[in-house]
Amino acid sequence: MVEPSQKLPSRLAILDRPGSAPAQAGAAGDGAGLVLDGSPASGRFGAGLLIRLRWLILGAQLALLLAAGPLLGLKFPLAACVSVVGLSAAANLAFGYAPMAWARASDSALAMQLVFSIVQMSALLILTGGAANPFCLLLIAPASLAAATLKNRRALAVVLLAVGAVVVMTVWSWPLPWPDGLAPRPPLAFKLASAAAVLVGMGFTCGYAWRVAVQAARMELALNYTQTVLAREQRLSALGGLAAAAAHELGTPLATISIVAKEMVREIGAGALRDDAELLVSQAERCREILRRLTEEPDTDDAVHARMTLLQLVNEVIEPHLETPVRVEAVVAGPPGARQPEIRRMPEVLHAMTSLVENAVDFARSEVLVSVRFDEGFLAIEVRDDGPGFSPDILTRLGQPYVTSRPGAEGSRSGHVGMGLGFFIAKTLLERTGAVVAFHNGKRGGAIIAARWPREAIEAPPIPGGFELGAFESQPSAT
Repeated sequence: MVEPSQKLPSRLAILDRPGSAPAQAGAAGDGAGLVLDGSPASGRFGAGLLIRLRWLILGAQLALLLAAGPLLGLKFPLAACVSVVGLSAAANLAFGYAPMAWARASDSALAMQLVFSIVQMSALLILTGGAANPFCLLLIAPASLAAATLKNRRALAVVLLAVGAVVVMTVWSWPLPWPDGLAPRPPLAFKLASAAAVLVGMGFTCGYAWRVAVQAARMELALNYTQTVLAREQRLSALGGLAAAAAHELGTPLATISIVAKEMVREIGAGALRDDAELLVSQAERCREILRRLTEEPDTDDAVHARMTLLQLVNEVIEPHLETPVRVEAVVAGPPGARQPEIRRMPEVLHAMTSLVENAVDFARSEVLVSVRFDEGFLAIEVRDDGPGFSPDILTRLGQPYVTSRPGAEGSRSGHVGMGLGFFIAKTLLERTGAVVAFHNGKRGGAIIAARWPREAIEAPPIPGGFELGAFESQPSAT
């Protein structure tokens, strides 16, 4: 068992507070700083894209009208239809010269563009047969785009407009265009069936587009949180390295100042100047003590401090949780007589494993075991608790964002509210380092989370000169 030392605060305790920056998150220690209303993210593309697409649509509409009228002899109000296309082209030209037309579209601007498309297309359809016109299916496109890109209320308004347009053209429209001598009037049942087919297709397509867009937005936000967490861990690591480097660089001039000040004390007689020299000596000693504390556990990127032993790894992982009511133990084991490998110090691994241990502490009844095992080819870390384990419906979706069964803050030992990002962040960070992550329940109950690396993916390269951190530690098979 690794001996406890002074308890450290959670790595992302600040981020876990409601209303703060991105949280540690999820079933492994997330916060309430995330607000997501279940709507797709807006502003993903500029209004200029819709303007360019509308030029293609207007060109296709004009070509079809000219082909169906003068070339095929179909009877419909050609002049009125061409006027609708002409007015639409003028409006599209005005959209193109409007301010911010080529910037990212806001929700209101995008909704206005889609409303215009629905109205223009509905006008043409009403003049050419209404719901009985097969091209009525094209109304599904702007409705689906609204469901995929707009916030819920505006998306619903645009979709309802498309539905209303289908209903209107079902009960009132010009007849279908037919050549001379062929002018059958489709029965009302046919129009109703055509409208029902369009509405059902619109409903399924819009629902599918909305769900996919929401999941994509949630995944994008979760990945952004992951990047924020990793960036913060790297900044903390860089600060430790900067402190150690500063301590090393300041050591020599500070020693010189201390020696000169002591010589001044010996040579100066009693008086105010001697008091100043003694104060200078005491302050120099104080600075040396501060630098000594900074270098006790440096975290720099040099060849020595950019690596750690497995004992150091498990100590850092379990240290924030040693004073909880749950007993937290760590075991490091390998083949008999084998020397423990030294691994690269990676903020991703430290943060992810600390978060997973935190989750285990929250759900354990009395004990959490962190075991590290290694052989010639692989290194594995396993976090096991004696709690109820993963429920079947959660187990199949673990590792996805926003999947959690963590209790509320009042029922959690860590005080974190589960939002389902913690496992996602931890799994993503570990997989970025080359690990294969697995979640399952133990045969005797309890949850088990395991990460397994090829040794070359995590092991630190040898230090020139043969220096090894492990030379200063005992090498038992279990600690």
